[in-house]
Amino acid sequence: MESPQVTFTLAYIVFALCFVFTPNEFRSAGLTIQNLFSSWLGSEDIGFIQYHVKRTSITILVHSTLPLGYYMGMCIAAPEKNLGYIHQVSDSWQAFLLISFCLQLASWTLIIYWSRLHWSNHPISRALQAHSLPPHSAWGTVATSINTEFRRIDKFATGAPEARVIITDTWVLKVTTYHVYVALQSDSHLTVTESRQHQLSPDSASPTQILTLRVDSINPAVRPFDIRLNSTEYAELREKLHAPIRNAANVVIHQTISDLFLETFKAQVELNQSYTLPSGQDLEPCIGCMQVPAGTKLIRLCREDGGDNDSECQQCFCRPMWCLSCLGRWFASRQDQQRPETWLASRVPCPTCRAKFCILDVCVVH
Repeated sequence: MESPQVTFTLAYIVFALCFVFTPNEFRSAGLTIQNLFSSWLGSEDIGFIQYHVKRTSITILVHSTLPLGYYMGMCIAAPEKNLGYIHQVSDSWQAFLLISFCLQLASWTLIIYWSRLHWSNHPISRALQAHSLPPHSAWGTVATSINTEFRRIDKFATGAPEARVIITDTWVLKVTTYHVYVALQSDSHLTVTESRQHQLSPDSASPTQILTLRVDSINPAVRPFDIRLNSTEYAELREKLHAPIRNAANVVIHQTISDLFLETFKAQVELNQSYTLPSGQDLEPCIGCMQVPAGTKLIRLCREDGGDNDSECQQCFCRPMWCLSCLGRWFASRQDQQRPETWLASRVPCPTCRAKFCILDVCVVH
């Protein structure tokens, strides 16, 4: 392909992906469905269900227009191809244009079908119909209940607009680009199925643990769905949630930055040189928790590993007195809580003799 065609194609692909998945930069610039069609969508706070019925419908229409937009853009980017004269273009371009028109026609047909009988055919409306039991006699009554509870300020809400989790007094809601999942709290139970730790986060300099919870309902008409949230929000979720939560995968949930740091601290110490206990010396219980044997010894090693000869670290002559977990918690407690990115490189005093040490000086006892 020629250079202008390649340039336009790459630029359009980037634009389309950003428009569909909406990074923060596009959101800040107002290039979102919610912002571009705000006058027609109305207010989410006033009519939550009605807002998302319209939002998902217009989203499908706009996203289905992207292939046709590419063809129209190529008419300008590559005028020598005469794409405006359909009978003169190659078979591949004709096929692409036909598929684009069919996709657009199918989208309009689908939206018209959804909008019949006051949007009762829409997937969100059908999801609410599964809860059309006493005290809710119709899906409109369910929508009114959700709208009312969404307006309350004590709801739990987290996540980006296209992947939002909302917990009200009665409902568990998951908002996605094309759908809204709904489950009744009293009919549901949640299971922690997965935990992923991300070292880099756009909103924080510290590692972030993302939990995946599966929402299952005893109502057979309600499809199970997954919700994701930061582990630091887990406690707030539990306060708002009346449904039981199980930990099927035995996931360790880190709810504080200190918990996240402790895992990193242990992993780093395992890479350090180990300490062999002298013959005849026994390990005493850790004086921090008194639950496990003391398993760490502080030896000044950072200078030997290429550190500065004028390092602030000092030699510690204490016998092994602390387990790795307690020493890691002590290390974290002595840090600037507003600057977690500096924790691993900092130095703290030994909890027993006050000799300064860094993470490279911590040795596991063998």
